[in-house]
Amino acid sequence: MSKNDMLKEIVAKKKEKLAFAKIQLPEEELKVKAQGQPATRPFIKAITKERQISLIAEIKRASPTHGVIRESFDHKDIAKIYQDAGVQAISVLTEEDYFLGNISFLNDVKSATTVPILRKDFIFEPYQVYESRCFGADAILLIADMLTQETISGLIQVATSLGMDCLVEVHTEKELKKVLKLKEVQLIGINNRDLHTLEVDPKTTERLYTLIPKGKPVVVESGLRSRQDVSFLKILGVSAVLVGSVFMESENIRAKVEEVMGW
Repeated sequence: MSKNDMLKEIVAKKKEKLAFAKIQLPEEELKVKAQGQPATRPFIKAITKERQISLIAEIKRASPTHGVIRESFDHKDIAKIYQDAGVQAISVLTEEDYFLGNISFLNDVKSATTVPILRKDFIFEPYQVYESRCFGADAILLIADMLTQETISGLIQVATSLGMDCLVEVHTEKELKKVLKLKEVQLIGINNRDLHTLEVDPKTTERLYTLIPKGKPVVVESGLRSRQDVSFLKILGVSAVLVGSVFMESENIRAKVEEVMGW
């Protein structure tokens, strides 16, 4: 399949993996397990602070655009560095084929930190929401591009019933309109990256942010690399930024976090 539709390719692989996971652990068993988990850490509350911009720092080993980003990769060590640097939340990429993640990273990162943990993956059915809760996620990412309005609503209901928050990500005006019609969406993410072509356009945020009702918290994702980028978004009124690659590429993660965030 051509690189022109990366999202389709990733989702097709994910569906195969999911079919296998369901054989190993049926949904009914997973539901019971999910109900018995300790209380979640409040994600939205952690990243929406008055007059400041919060950081959701991401742990990822690789990406479809750059291949392996960090050779010496220890997700637990990275989590501790992020925690010590004062991040408000941590995003963990759990997709296996293109980002070299693993769902087990969630529990590892959770036990190494005290901040809320976001599972970043390609989630399209309730099984994955229960799975996220069982492995320690406090919040999940939902990608509007790959989900119908009805599916988004249903997945948020499942997540809410388990005490988890949802970050609903959009990239176009059409996707944003779809999401704004849903009352249950409490947190919107603007992704500057087109998930089909993988190209990044920072102007995406400028176009979409003004269309979101004031008071609705917004997270900006992709292509953020400098203090200047973050300062601009803070002035705009954005609640939080999700940043990964620039930290993963850095020799000194903590120093890079402080530099980018101005801490």
